[in-house]
Amino acid sequence: MMQMSTYVYCDALFEKLDLKNVLLPSPYRDFPYLIIKNFFPKEVCRDLVSLVQKDEKVKAKIKKESISGVIGSAVVEKYRKTNMAQLDDYYEKYYAEQFSQYKPEIEAYFSVAIALSTKVQVLEYTKGFFYMKHADDSSEIINKAKETVGFKVVAPQRKLSTVLFATSHVSHKEEESQCFSGGELMFNYLFDSKGSPIEIKPEAGDMIVFPSNPYFSHEVLPVEDGYRLTLVQWHDTV
Repeated sequence: MMQMSTYVYCDALFEKLDLKNVLLPSPYRDFPYLIIKNFFPKEVCRDLVSLVQKDEKVKAKIKKESISGVIGSAVVEKYRKTNMAQLDDYYEKYYAEQFSQYKPEIEAYFSVAIALSTKVQVLEYTKGFFYMKHADDSSEIINKAKETVGFKVVAPQRKLSTVLFATSHVSHKEEESQCFSGGELMFNYLFDSKGSPIEIKPEAGDMIVFPSNPYFSHEVLPVEDGYRLTLVQWHDTV
């Protein structure tokens, strides 16, 4: 394993791959990602969850590339089972105000300037929902032996990913509408000193910020019970 930061290591696979222009945080940080506590106060999370649960949902899609090289989207539940909801004007403005407040901290942590940001996606996971391993900016290239041999960038404008959790992870279901069990955000190529994959088990209101490149490939493990609600956004940087 390669040391990525003080407490986090990376799969040695990346020593063999020629990945160009990837954003990596300072190796002198304790962690290669940033967790912002209370990005949303818990009472705001509760109100948001109640509102989203009443809204009409659509199934989330994944990006797919055709032979012609055109990037399109399709619902493929083999890889992803997630619902999408709309963020209303009030919460969209509130989110933007909060992000503006924490933006200098994020930029300083990763030594970048955020240039553009996508529209916020609201992603809902209920029992049995999941999202298989993926990198936010790339498609993984796998050979016939099912070995990873590289990555192809399909969304170069994604340099940083942010995930805001509106519900809390618990070891077992408590209050169904405000927490979930299972559903951990797992980084597939990042490990602790014992070799265990890094899993994020958040509290409502926590935001995690991480680079969008293949080093930070991740998945959402199947939700065992409860209700997992996240607000996701991607950012271009200079």
